[in-house]
Amino acid sequence: MLLLFCFLSLAAQNTLNEILKQQMLKEWDRAKTYTDEYLDAMPADKYGFRAVDSIRSFAQQMLHLAMANVALAGIGTDALNSNVQNIFLRRNLENTPTAQSKDSVVYFVNSSYDFVMNCIKNQDFSKITEVVNHQMPGGIRSETRLTWLMKTFEHQTHHRGQCTIYIRLLGIRPPAEKLF
Repeated sequence: MLLLFCFLSLAAQNTLNEILKQQMLKEWDRAKTYTDEYLDAMPADKYGFRAVDSIRSFAQQMLHLAMANVALAGIGTDALNSNVQNIFLRRNLENTPTAQSKDSVVYFVNSSYDFVMNCIKNQDFSKITEVVNHQMPGGIRSETRLTWLMKTFEHQTHHRGQCTIYIRLLGIRPPAEKLF
């Protein structure tokens, strides 16, 4: 009886892990589509627009989003030293003049979403509760792999939301909310 209970418990955990993985992939795909709508809404000649001089331009906001997607998801999964992550993080895209055009921003942002979704697809979700320690500004952060992925999602949502103001200030209607 105990063996049967252990088997059923393991099967339930595996099912739960697979449901979690599939739901995360669904949410990231939705977020990518939603962010693409923001990228499309902003005219190409306005990617350098800043709401005020002391903040990031629209392009820089989106490049920051992309770089953080790659960095945070890489920390939370087994992709810390992947080639894609290294390509993104070798330079500060926010301050790279050749990365500021609409085509470049769209490329980097979409590539970052693809990277995150590949990280999730390749992550062994039986390890999703493992704690990963990483040096960040302000100290070492010790969080589960799941938390790192959730923080990645929260961060991209935050910066996409900031871009709503940029679009509105230009008299453009931002994309409608895409909750589902």
